[in-house]
Amino acid sequence: MAGRVLEALQHRRMTLGPAGREQGDGKAQGFRHWQLAWDDSGTAWLLLNRQGSSVNTLNAETFDELSDILNNLTEEPPAALVIRSAKPTGFCAGADVGEFANLDRKEPVQEALDRAHAVLDRLEGLAFPTIAVIHGDCLGAGLELALACDFRIAIDGAKLGFPEVRLGLHPGLGGTVRLTGLIDPTEAMTLMLTGKSAHTAKAADLGLVDAVTQERHVRNGVRAAAAGELKGAKPGLKATALNSLAAREIASRQMRSKAEEKARAEHYPAPFKLIDLWREHGGDSAAMRKAETESFAELVLSETAQNLIRVFFLREGLKREGSAAAEVRHVHVIGAGAMGGDIAGLCAINGLRVSLSDIDRQMIGDAIKRTKTMAEQKHLGPRGLREALDRLVPDRENQGVRYADVVIEAAPEDAELKQDIYRTVEPAMRDEAILATNTSSLPLETLANVLQRPGRFVGMHFFNPVALMQLVEAVSHDAVEEEAFRKAKAFLRRLDKLPAPVRSSPGFLVNRCLMPYLLEALLMLDEGAKPESIDQAAERFGMPMGPVELADQVGLDIALSVADVLQERLSSPLPELPSWFREKVQGGSYGRKSGNGLYAWKNGEAQKNEDPPEPTAEMEDRLMLPLLNACATCLREGVVSDTQTVDAAMIFATGFAPFRGGPMHYAERRGYAEIAGRLEEFRDKFGDRFTPDAYWRERANP
Repeated sequence: MAGRVLEALQHRRMTLGPAGREQGDGKAQGFRHWQLAWDDSGTAWLLLNRQGSSVNTLNAETFDELSDILNNLTEEPPAALVIRSAKPTGFCAGADVGEFANLDRKEPVQEALDRAHAVLDRLEGLAFPTIAVIHGDCLGAGLELALACDFRIAIDGAKLGFPEVRLGLHPGLGGTVRLTGLIDPTEAMTLMLTGKSAHTAKAADLGLVDAVTQERHVRNGVRAAAAGELKGAKPGLKATALNSLAAREIASRQMRSKAEEKARAEHYPAPFKLIDLWREHGGDSAAMRKAETESFAELVLSETAQNLIRVFFLREGLKREGSAAAEVRHVHVIGAGAMGGDIAGLCAINGLRVSLSDIDRQMIGDAIKRTKTMAEQKHLGPRGLREALDRLVPDRENQGVRYADVVIEAAPEDAELKQDIYRTVEPAMRDEAILATNTSSLPLETLANVLQRPGRFVGMHFFNPVALMQLVEAVSHDAVEEEAFRKAKAFLRRLDKLPAPVRSSPGFLVNRCLMPYLLEALLMLDEGAKPESIDQAAERFGMPMGPVELADQVGLDIALSVADVLQERLSSPLPELPSWFREKVQGGSYGRKSGNGLYAWKNGEAQKNEDPPEPTAEMEDRLMLPLLNACATCLREGVVSDTQTVDAAMIFATGFAPFRGGPMHYAERRGYAEIAGRLEEFRDKFGDRFTPDAYWRERANP
């Protein structure tokens, strides 16, 4: 859509420079990332088109070019200036994160921020109307660019927000000042503190955009804005009152309390610095802008921010795993339970035709209901919801197999049952189709024994809940065809998932590494430690949830099943489970879903003692070192090919403390020799389960 904007402008007899001055190639003269055209009314249209990238981001070069363009426009003013994107992916995804990596001095950061500030200040101060036309993503620095314009017109479906907190930062190009001055400052702070995006309707309600329209009506909206006829929401008395010192003091205390519930200040300082920034300077734009720059420069150099920037690039690396082209139009899913039904719904929401098979009609009906909920959560709107549900077709007879590009089996974890399904469906599959299993623990080599074409067979291990969990383990085996595996990873990217390539092995990567962590928590419980203390030890390390509560959330029956499979198949067995744990599961105590597990549960909340014994540093290491040791074993055994995949998978599938940059990055920073020594110390004290993997000594003494 937006990629055709420049073409549309040209067809409307627009010139490519100040009225009547042709510049030939569609670009502002001498610039790589901006395209400039005038229409017959004298309005200038400036299109951002970052070269060499599928998305727009802002860096020093784009700001330098924009500065020169504004110089030209000041000399020959247009009737109005429209800024928008020439890319279909959206308006602007934010700053070029690559410019934030590996920084070690504050002064160059502040200088770069000051230069960018100056450009946006000049844009804000232009004497003629400026209008940002926004489609798709308008995030971070992209939103700061839009906020410097007089008007913002959003095309329906746009998303606006400040995700910087996810990088350990806050807005740094005037966003803290302009946003809190434009809309209700408590709403503005909520957007910045959570990193969440506001879709068009919400953005309009907040006053963040002045109008919402369709692409075909953009020119009418631009004309209305240029003529002063567009009257968007502006800050009212409430916003002004909330920016008083007394109001900021009260509101900031509430914000800090909420922030502390989600993160520790020593782990994630950015939210707390942002709160202090607004509390201290919210009534003084100049002081707040200066403080914003200084605070951003300090944060970007912090270990937290640098590690979170590393996590950003880990995500990008997994995206590239699925970058190959793959034509997938139809997906057939076998099994409409919690996993299969949600996988089918996710495929339908992402524009694919889906046939869903199950012997139980009610299961299919429940899956369709969950798809409706999933679509509403993704803000598809009434039309998008209807279209997604139309694409999801009940198919109890497996007729869709013959048309499918991808067939996904999501039956219960029973090898014989899965193999019976394969014997039935494989003969009906198209030659180029791939067959995928969602098994979480069964070896692909065993499952593939009954297949005529094992090369077209892969693993796609989704995590529950399917709609929320970003990572999917893309599992290969010795007989898989390279093209089929590439197609599988590309299909997962089509679903907006992050494919982590792993080899078939007991528990694959994530469950293999997570289980020793959960088992150690159970052994600590067996020794008499309080569950709350164990969970606090993990949370103090930076885990989003402690292992005891996590086991209850996952389901003690599922944890027991995975532990038994690993116990049976690993060459170095896991420690024996406490007998009481197996008895608890056999007695029907499964955790949250049964209302009772390692904790009692009420209204979906674990009932915890609010004053447990203080956790010790030893408890932290007892939990984390088995996880690190298992990660090292997976690397040494070739379950994964590199530390980046380990770090990304454990962060995006288990929530491993993102601010530490991943388990292997943490181990490297702490020191391989120290990790090995601490494991040996625990082996002598607690048993052979802490025997250090050879990986540590090999890296410590290359």
